[in-house]
Amino acid sequence: MRQLLPCLLFTAWLVPLQVQAEETIAVNPESETEPTAQSMLQVKLDELQQRLAQSEQQREVLAAELNNNQREIESAQLQRLRQDNQRLKLELKRVRTEQPAPLVSEQQMWFAIGGATALLCVLFGALLRGNGRKRSGWAN
Repeated sequence: MRQLLPCLLFTAWLVPLQVQAEETIAVNPESETEPTAQSMLQVKLDELQQRLAQSEQQREVLAAELNNNQREIESAQLQRLRQDNQRLKLELKRVRTEQPAPLVSEQQMWFAIGGATALLCVLFGALLRGNGRKRSGWAN
């Protein structure tokens, strides 16, 4: 009987533990199927990688559109500048044809300036030379 008593006590002690374990499993049967923290992080990581890939694709599309818009703007500016350049060339031609021709060309102007300078030099030389006789203040 003494051997039977510890066995009964041990069994009586184990039964409530087993019942409590069954209740825990019954209350939370999804605990085995519930994702772990690591699998949740992996799912989140996969989701973020997909969003990154989508963002990269959208960025590439927007960059291509921006390049196209810039090219269109530059070509429009280039065309406008060419038209302005053509208009200014025509206006310059028109102004040149309306201007009267100069009376004296640049080469003739320099020739006249050179002749006038030579004439002035001759006149100053004649004035500085005097009557033609030499006076020497030292000889007296």
